[in-house]
Amino acid sequence: MAIGGRSSRPGKRSSSSPSSYTSTVTTIAFIALCVLGAWMLTSTSVGPPQTTNLASKGATVIESDTVATEVADQQPQNVERSVVTNGKKQSVFEDNPGDLPADAIKNDENHQGESGKGSSSEERDKHTQISEESTMTTAQSVNQQVISQETTQNNNNKEAVVEAHMAEEKAVEAEKVANSEEPQITSSAEEVVAAVIPDHKNQGSAQGNPAAEAKVLEEQQQSREDAGIQNHVVPAEENKVTEEDQAQRMQQQQQQMQDAQKVETTPHQQQQQHEEVGNKPEMIAMPNEGQLHEVTNNNKVLEVENNKVENPEKSKEVSSGIPKESKESKKSWSTQASESENQKERQKDETKDQDSDNWQLCNVTAGPDYIPCLDNDKALKKLRTTGHFEHRERHCPKEPPTCLVALPDGYKKPIPWPSSRDKIWYHNVPHTKLAQVKGHQNWVKVTGEFLTFPGGGTQFIHGALHYIDFLQRAVPKIEWGKRTRVILDVGCGVASFGGYIFERDVLTMSFAPKDEHEAQVQFALERGIPAISAVMGSKRLPFPSAVFDLIHCARCRVPWHNEGGLLLLELNRLLRPGGYFVWSATPVYQKLKEDVEIWQAMSALTVSMCWDLVTIKRDKLNKIGAAIYRKPTTNDCYDQRKKNVPPMCPNDDDPNAAWSVPLQACMHRVPSEPSIRGTRWPDDWPHRLQKPPYWLNSSQMGIYGKPAPQDFTADYQHWKTVVTVSYMKGLGINWNGVRNVMDMRAVYGGFAAALKDIKVWVVNVVNVDSPDTLPIIFERGLFGIYHDWCESFSTYPRTYDLIHADHLLSKLKTRCKLVPVLAEVDRVLRPGGVFIVRDESSTIGEVENILKSLHWELHLTNTNDKQVLSAQKGNWRPETFSLSS
Repeated sequence: MAIGGRSSRPGKRSSSSPSSYTSTVTTIAFIALCVLGAWMLTSTSVGPPQTTNLASKGATVIESDTVATEVADQQPQNVERSVVTNGKKQSVFEDNPGDLPADAIKNDENHQGESGKGSSSEERDKHTQISEESTMTTAQSVNQQVISQETTQNNNNKEAVVEAHMAEEKAVEAEKVANSEEPQITSSAEEVVAAVIPDHKNQGSAQGNPAAEAKVLEEQQQSREDAGIQNHVVPAEENKVTEEDQAQRMQQQQQQMQDAQKVETTPHQQQQQHEEVGNKPEMIAMPNEGQLHEVTNNNKVLEVENNKVENPEKSKEVSSGIPKESKESKKSWSTQASESENQKERQKDETKDQDSDNWQLCNVTAGPDYIPCLDNDKALKKLRTTGHFEHRERHCPKEPPTCLVALPDGYKKPIPWPSSRDKIWYHNVPHTKLAQVKGHQNWVKVTGEFLTFPGGGTQFIHGALHYIDFLQRAVPKIEWGKRTRVILDVGCGVASFGGYIFERDVLTMSFAPKDEHEAQVQFALERGIPAISAVMGSKRLPFPSAVFDLIHCARCRVPWHNEGGLLLLELNRLLRPGGYFVWSATPVYQKLKEDVEIWQAMSALTVSMCWDLVTIKRDKLNKIGAAIYRKPTTNDCYDQRKKNVPPMCPNDDDPNAAWSVPLQACMHRVPSEPSIRGTRWPDDWPHRLQKPPYWLNSSQMGIYGKPAPQDFTADYQHWKTVVTVSYMKGLGINWNGVRNVMDMRAVYGGFAAALKDIKVWVVNVVNVDSPDTLPIIFERGLFGIYHDWCESFSTYPRTYDLIHADHLLSKLKTRCKLVPVLAEVDRVLRPGGVFIVRDESSTIGEVENILKSLHWELHLTNTNDKQVLSAQKGNWRPETFSLSS
């Protein structure tokens, strides 16, 4: 096509130019061909059609080819045209962009001329040249192309020369426009300009050599074929690619674009490209979905955790996930590094093979309420006796289950706190027996699709708050929320006492057995009240000694006086010196024969234990009474007893040993040395939260290598920063829907302390093979429990909104498999709940693979050599059941 003039008729060879002029034109045309051919080699996929907008006099016909196509038999393809009159587009050519990224198909009408440079002479040789006066149909154009393919070669050469010259002029104009009018110029246009100009210099070696020219053309065609550029339209079903292929192609294309831009780019373009790359989100493949998920890297989390240059010290603490570890901690991590290669390969194979088809529903009689260590039917059948409630204690299976617990029919997202304290969805905990038995005592009632909780109990039918204030009036020194902060509620029922005492800024650990009072602890947890399934049977409760400020029993049905006071002596172990025991039961205020006998036995036992009966008070509204006892703060009474009954425990008996330790009918002496825990009452709440306990001294090394008090403070500051900067703003968590929280590896309880001002409660778990820091957690006004994460936790399914695991799993996987551990997390976490994992990158990869097979939504954030994984559980459940669980 002639530019700015009229073309000769098809089939007529031009004779107006001398041979020398033709040779020169041929040489220059070949340069243009090489330039444009080299640009075609940089393409990795079939590109969208480009519209060439060339300035001319009057109306100019613009050629716009379809997707570059060439079938094996060289059959002509359809050509569509877009006419531009006085710079205005009359029709728009549209096509499916296929798998190309968004920036590769952008087209700004102000830069059409620039993008039009992508049309190569090789493509024009395969299509009809359309003149200004031509009105041929598409079919006619194709036929004309076949006839005039050889006779119009010189015109094509002239056109290529002029077009190459104008391309350079348009590049200059485009740059001016980009700097003045269009700062958002598309990257594809910039990359074409940047690629065309330098290639012009590199192709000059073949000038004037026909053999070299032919060889170059042949190499270009072969390169295109090797690069996978297919000259036919790919069917839709063949055009589908996997997420991995798509990501790889996008990465290759972006790299090629960047390489081309590095050759010749203006300072303004370099700055713009740097900003675009810096703000580009990280792409994370969503599990079992054909889409990509964006995790932005320019949030406050990474500003704090990755900014080593601006603040290296702060970055060192935050990005590592934990403060600097002590030598003892490093030894434990080195043990992981030195485990056998066979063990590592086994665990890799285990997580690699885990997929959606491997998961099955637990085939158990407990159904949706399955607690593996409490519903072990095989172990329960082997028990020789149940006289000490052994059948209510933990009996974990030898192999932890890897099945998933089914959802109850009609399960709904739990009602948020504080509304959940008064009502829950019936279908979430579909049990009505307790409402039938205890409805008249205002425990729970069935109201339409809800289970409602009037706030009553056996001893406080008219409401828990009245009862709580009644106890405060009975002993003013209790001082709810100041002196008394952490309490234990024995035989809690539906935990209304613990639910309402939150209003007095008191934290209550409630527990009750999984017994005939159907799902009472499950009711409590669904309401958003702390509780565990446990029983006072033959073993110690999983708490350290002398940590509870007050212990409460309201008609808890525990025979305290039996077997030499075995169970009451367990409470004595748990109660702080100077702490109170509140016993609200019928023997305190009724005169029935059985009640009188129990009262007399209880009175003799408490006297022999040196407990002081502070008061007995009657509540006229509820028509009940309460006896309040106080544990001694010295050993004077013990030394003055005439009979050593109950006996004192041996000196080598550790009162803090509580994991599966049998009960003993003995008492431990009260600490007397000022530097020992238990000789002083903790500071009032909330000061005790952030102040290191008085019994932590500088000569004692902390968990992370600093002197213990400094270690404590550093841990607290660390978690305040992580929670405030990262968890509250950077992980996309809706904290309005979070109430029940578990920290699987608590250490000092810094994570829970950082959540103080949020309406949540956190159960801090200290692993049985970790340093025993649980007394510190209680000392600062928080609570927790001992546990071994190679076993199931003593709670109902779907009871926690958020679970936090900081550098736990990398150590845990040296003792047990990760699949059953994460199956347990799935059991405990509610649908829609969040699991936060901070750990080594290798461990994060294993966890990520397992959670993908569970159809969880994953968000991954890199922090130097550490990674933070935030995973949200969905509603997916497998359809098949396991053979047995």
